[in-house]
Amino acid sequence: MNGPTAIALRWAAVRDRVVEASVRAGRDPAGVTIVAVSKTHPAEAVRDAAAAGATDFGENYAQELASKRALCGDVRWHYIGRLQRNKAKLVAGQVVLVHAVESVELAEELGKRAGGVTQPVLVAVNLGGEATKGGVTADTAAALARSILAVPGVRLDGLMTMPPPRDDPEASRPVFDALRVLRDQLQQELGAGLPVLSMGMSGDFEIAIACGATHVRIGTAIFGTR
Repeated sequence: MNGPTAIALRWAAVRDRVVEASVRAGRDPAGVTIVAVSKTHPAEAVRDAAAAGATDFGENYAQELASKRALCGDVRWHYIGRLQRNKAKLVAGQVVLVHAVESVELAEELGKRAGGVTQPVLVAVNLGGEATKGGVTADTAAALARSILAVPGVRLDGLMTMPPPRDDPEASRPVFDALRVLRDQLQQELGAGLPVLSMGMSGDFEIAIACGATHVRIGTAIFGTR
């Protein structure tokens, strides 16, 4: 089932679960941003979710992001997928956060294309060791973060990760804990604040919140199956 009413009900359920998970973790729910992942869903679905109260939306295809921006009014966009450098011009300066930067070359291209504004970015870290996923390793994250800190036109705000898919949400906890520990280490090593931890999706976002997530990326639980 989809449509405005179904999306509104699912949005409200996700919002309530985020609040409850935050309270259980002793955190302020306002410290967790729900990024409604609208990839492959029509602009109408984005408008329905926005009418229900969603404010932040995530896309992982640059051209789809560009087309929806023109149709969906005043919402905050996030780019959450792997981005090719030749598509950076469609994203830079158009989103509040790029979640998956894995090279200094991409950061440089985003900085050049940002149109005079500062583009916030996150370093994507592959903590599950999956060959099919992008992201740097925990061992190389510090070097990339240090390089990005020196790039004009971008601001490094933190880290993101995506655990291997598992049936048990608890199986994601070690990955989420590892990202938080890595972030804390990098803040000390680099002397830079890295407040953002983007981790957790429809199946495990409550675990991610317990582990310190500031941004959870929720698609199916809001928009239904594609």
